[in-house]
Amino acid sequence: MHRIKTFLLMFSLIIIFMFFGGMIAGENGVVMAFVFALAINFISYWNSDKLAIKMTKSKPLSESEAPEIYKIVRKLSQNAKLPMPDIYLTPSNQPNAFATGRNPENAAIAVTKGLIRLLNADELEGVIAHELAHVKNRDTLISTMAAVMAGALAFLARMGRFRMLFGGRRNNNGAGALLQLVAIIFAPLAAILIKMAISRSREYIADETGGKISGNPEGLASALEKMETYSQRGQQMQINEAAAHMFILNPLSSKGMAKLFSSHPPTEARIKKLRQLR
Repeated sequence: MHRIKTFLLMFSLIIIFMFFGGMIAGENGVVMAFVFALAINFISYWNSDKLAIKMTKSKPLSESEAPEIYKIVRKLSQNAKLPMPDIYLTPSNQPNAFATGRNPENAAIAVTKGLIRLLNADELEGVIAHELAHVKNRDTLISTMAAVMAGALAFLARMGRFRMLFGGRRNNNGAGALLQLVAIIFAPLAAILIKMAISRSREYIADETGGKISGNPEGLASALEKMETYSQRGQQMQINEAAAHMFILNPLSSKGMAKLFSSHPPTEARIKKLRQLR
């Protein structure tokens, strides 16, 4: 179900980009914006592992330091038929984890100090299986594709505002100028909302795939319960906001209207779905 939803959301994002982008800046503007956004996001995608590790200040974690983590990752990687990823430690007391990398051969998984302290072995398996599911499902590539479209629309909107300020409206009648103004304001917002919806959908898929990899969805459900309880204490992770979407649980606050722009679905809904898989 969520795979179909991801496809439909991505298709909607493409339609919004083509239709409203053309309305704002014409065919040449659409091509220019797409190439510009593609170039920027391709660089980020190709170096996603290095950028993520740097942004989160994570350090390599050796097997002698964490033999239990290596044992879990090695077993689950074999279950998922994936190469063994590099393993990192993120210096945060908040229990959390993330996966990154442009493909399974260049993947990395990072766990926080707080995660290792808080969770038991079954729960750690659940979290790591979820992160391996992101690697298996190529979610870095999917999120990059969505970011290209959203970024291109944001670029087009800036172009459109510039054109309207400096005489572009003279070439349009009243209705045309109004439609262009609506596109400039609302198209980038719609693109961001769809991009976040795609991210939430991929989290549900990673939960389901991770449950299959570990063979124990309850491990992840229990881990999410503990992590959510900790996060409700209001102790946020001190990280770059651009890296927040990578984590298994949103490391920053997302209350009220911010939930619409959240890259993560409600934790309670995730736990419920996981327990239905048993």
